[in-house]
Amino acid sequence: MTGGAEKAGNINANLAKAAKKYGLGMGLGSCRPVLEQTESAADFKIRKLIGDQPLFANLGIAQLEELFLNNQADKVKVLIKTLEADGLIIHVNPLQEWFQPEGDKFQFSSIDTIKRCIDVFDFPLMVKEVGQGMGPRSLRALLELPLEAVDYGAFGGTNFAVLENLRASGVRAEEWIPATRVGHNAEEMSQWICDFHHKGELNIQAKNIIVSGGIKSFLDGYYHLLKVPHNVIYAQASPFLKYALLGEEPLFEYIESQLHGLAMSYSYLSLKS
Repeated sequence: MTGGAEKAGNINANLAKAAKKYGLGMGLGSCRPVLEQTESAADFKIRKLIGDQPLFANLGIAQLEELFLNNQADKVKVLIKTLEADGLIIHVNPLQEWFQPEGDKFQFSSIDTIKRCIDVFDFPLMVKEVGQGMGPRSLRALLELPLEAVDYGAFGGTNFAVLENLRASGVRAEEWIPATRVGHNAEEMSQWICDFHHKGELNIQAKNIIVSGGIKSFLDGYYHLLKVPHNVIYAQASPFLKYALLGEEPLFEYIESQLHGLAMSYSYLSLKS
């Protein structure tokens, strides 16, 4: 989930233990620090703690584009091997990059870079947004690629555009606030997939859909599990980080409460078609 911060190693360790105990998968935070400073790998090396549960490394689309331009794609293969990860999450964050004074500006279409990753790498790939979600054309294009998963990263959870705008000052800080509200929430994105499905307009090759972004509780997760006509997983970041900071037992207690709530939902609740 995270790396480079003072408490990152402890947070990741607690999350890995929880993933092993409850049969969950885990995606690491951006592994860019490991590419730049090998000593940063200590925060991310949790394979022994997570056991055989799914563990995915994570790099931004801008870093992958840069590696391809410099003929350094093999660094990604080394990263996966070093962290003993099962595959790679590619996070796509164009709005966040625009808000950063030092942000990367893409030279190529993100979809072209993703396709190049599919051609070059022999490990599973996921693609996710980081908090603004995706429009219907982008979502459709990704679902038609042979990816392990497409992760919504929908609007409604952590908004990195807002966080980056807090670093600004003066006129720009005020005038760019409306742009922080650009995005699509999970409900919109799930409905688009339903529409694609009902109209027979979509040839889904992606194995899974991960619904994330604004998933506050098991009730939100249950809604999307029932609504989306595909293999669906839902994911949370903020509440897991909150309890992981408090320690193993609070984190375990949180997960058990969510699992029991999900069981209750399956027992007593239905989704109106």
